[in-house]
Amino acid sequence: MSAAMDTESTYSGYSHYSGHSKKAHRQGRDRHKSPRSKDGSRSEKSVTIQTPPAEPLLGNDASRAEEGQDDNWGETTTAITGTSEHSISQEDIARISKDLEDSVGLDCKRYLGLTVAAVLGLLVFLTPIAFILLPQILWRDDLEPCGTVCEGLFISVAFKLLILLIGTWALFFRQPKADLPRVFVFRALLLVLIFLFVFSYWLFYGVRILDSKDTNYQGIVQYAVSLVDALLFIHYLAIVLLELRQLQPMFTVKVVRSTDGESRYYSLGHLSIQRAALVVLENYYRDFTVYNPALLTASKSRAAKHMAGLKVYNVDGPGNNASGQSRAMIAAAARRRDSSHNELYYEEADHERRVRKRRARLVVAVEEAFTHIKRLQAEEQQKAPGETMDPREAAQAIFPSMARALQKYLRTTRQQQYHSMESILQHLSFCITNNMTPKAFLERYLNPGPTLQYDRDRWFSKQWTLVSEEAVTSGLQDGIVFVLKCLDFSLVVNVKKIPFIKLSEEFIDPKSHKFVLRLQSETSV
Repeated sequence: MSAAMDTESTYSGYSHYSGHSKKAHRQGRDRHKSPRSKDGSRSEKSVTIQTPPAEPLLGNDASRAEEGQDDNWGETTTAITGTSEHSISQEDIARISKDLEDSVGLDCKRYLGLTVAAVLGLLVFLTPIAFILLPQILWRDDLEPCGTVCEGLFISVAFKLLILLIGTWALFFRQPKADLPRVFVFRALLLVLIFLFVFSYWLFYGVRILDSKDTNYQGIVQYAVSLVDALLFIHYLAIVLLELRQLQPMFTVKVVRSTDGESRYYSLGHLSIQRAALVVLENYYRDFTVYNPALLTASKSRAAKHMAGLKVYNVDGPGNNASGQSRAMIAAAARRRDSSHNELYYEEADHERRVRKRRARLVVAVEEAFTHIKRLQAEEQQKAPGETMDPREAAQAIFPSMARALQKYLRTTRQQQYHSMESILQHLSFCITNNMTPKAFLERYLNPGPTLQYDRDRWFSKQWTLVSEEAVTSGLQDGIVFVLKCLDFSLVVNVKKIPFIKLSEEFIDPKSHKFVLRLQSETSV
């Protein structure tokens, strides 16, 4: 409510002015109305927001004018906002991202691939069993008796099928991590190879065994065993192509985030571009600090303030002295450019000073709160078992003592949109349950962590688009550059091949570095 009261007091102060003051007031009010839409029908609105427990601590505004607002969670907050035809908020961004995810469809491509693989796998496992059972069903009376060797082959087929089933489950039937734009070439080739292989065996079985009704049952069982052996070798080939081939590092990729320039280096093996992009994204969520668009507004605000400071007054009327105005603006811009580095230096120094100050207050407040927890634990040991507090109640009891300092620090460092009151309470109760120190509790808030540390609702990167001049199914090569785009930023990936290293050996004779110390008995004295 303080921001609204300050605004009202500012407007009421204008009524004491007269004559020229009223004219200046109207000019200032016109300048204040300038950011609004062109139609002029919209006006500023006073919006009352009731902060729910699951919402962020504050809105996205981190200006100094907001520091006078109430810093307590769960209370009514009043903000003065303006409307625009092209305005967009973080809630809109999150909703757009969600709509993009929902518009992908029913994932028909992924389910189609899984269905084809499942049907082909079922056909592979049923084929050896069918080879053994069909002669017993169709011409059982004409078959030769199965001896000891034939019965031993039954056990061999059973255990080989079991091993093949476990290996196939471990290699192929895994939860997919992402939806790739194109099919995995090696996986598709293996599926085609298995289909042709099984089809060839069925064709030979139909022509040479079913049509002629072969009575040599031991030979039929040995034919089924050869099929299972060949399937096991294909499974080994799949392990080499899908898992082992990419383990040896062959390329080094540099990943740069386009907004703030944060970069990382990774080593990759023989991968296609789309699978390399998937590896880069997996490492991005783990290694890169969370994307915070509020940190990028400082430079924009300085540029806007720089342009707002340039004012040219035309006393001769419109259309006159245009060249003089241009020269005046260029000269003023040059003078301001000469002093802009000083402004940047003092702004950064003042910001660092405020961060250190509020960090110190936060550390002291948290340490006092955890000291209070120890006193509560000592008192609870003397109480009856039914009267002790659980970690959630203890967290709610000590949270108000640190809430103001924590909120001010998060606002100063512009992390308030990533931490809700509910998430802080959960983290605090987790630290109390595991008997963690105040430093362990503050680690999440003092140092911005990776994206995986935060809730998915706070992410600004869920839907990615791969942009590459080369086909995404082609392998990595030296000098390839591809881009991973999301709604707010992009990751630029530059691929460099690891150079060929030639090592030579130089032999050192052990006797070459030996020496003899000769002492002279005579001295110079």
